[in-house]
Amino acid sequence: MPLVRIDTTLRLGPEQRRAAGDAVHRALVDTFKVPPDDRFQVIAGHGDEGLSIAPSYLGIDHGKDVVVVQITANAGRTVDMKRALFRRVADDLHAAVGVRREDVIVSLVEVAKENWSFGNGEAQYAT
Repeated sequence: MPLVRIDTTLRLGPEQRRAAGDAVHRALVDTFKVPPDDRFQVIAGHGDEGLSIAPSYLGIDHGKDVVVVQITANAGRTVDMKRALFRRVADDLHAAVGVRREDVIVSLVEVAKENWSFGNGEAQYAT
């Protein structure tokens, strides 16, 4: 069960943010084999003061419309799967909303399965 947070500038409108959520979800389904109905996302647009991104890092120049994607997911995917996810998210966000690939920042946070509750105050995956 990935929990996805997508943060953009307000220059990406509501429809574009929704399309970004769709693109990230498709990437997770295809690369991480997430079930199609396993979709939990928080998508927010921010004014320019709401995102503070280095203009250049690791030789990558970032523009004014950076999209930050944070994915919290169960641990256990291979490095190749993670690389495929990162590539796919950048490619699909570029195709879906026109964001430059250089402006897609993805953070993957891996957690143990027992660290989730899907409701009722229970740890459904804890064994």
